[in-house]
Amino acid sequence: MQIATVVNEAIDTWIAICPVKHILPFTGVAALLDGQQAAVFRLASESDCYVIGNYDPFSGANVMSRGLVGNKGGIIKVASPIYKNTFNLLTGQCLEDQSVRLPTWPARIVDGIVQVAIRNR
Repeated sequence: MQIATVVNEAIDTWIAICPVKHILPFTGVAALLDGQQAAVFRLASESDCYVIGNYDPFSGANVMSRGLVGNKGGIIKVASPIYKNTFNLLTGQCLEDQSVRLPTWPARIVDGIVQVAIRNR
């Protein structure tokens, strides 16, 4: 499983999202994390999950969980379903506009359940 690294931030708790088998390979689902919408993506295996913000800053809509997952030059990315801007699933960085970055959360699979970390404030 790929896990986004969090630097200088402690994790409060892990929140259960859903069984990993309920997320089809190379698709995403939306989840509410501490009042903020997130997009949870599963890749090919049941151990590869990524979590980024669900809000697309280019269209102003919470649609990233419906984006197209793929690979661009070795970077695992998701393309917004509206304007097709792409974001690195590990870092949240927009690949077309370096000034734009979506939030990310660490994710893990425990006993078949996707869990996402909520950070200290």
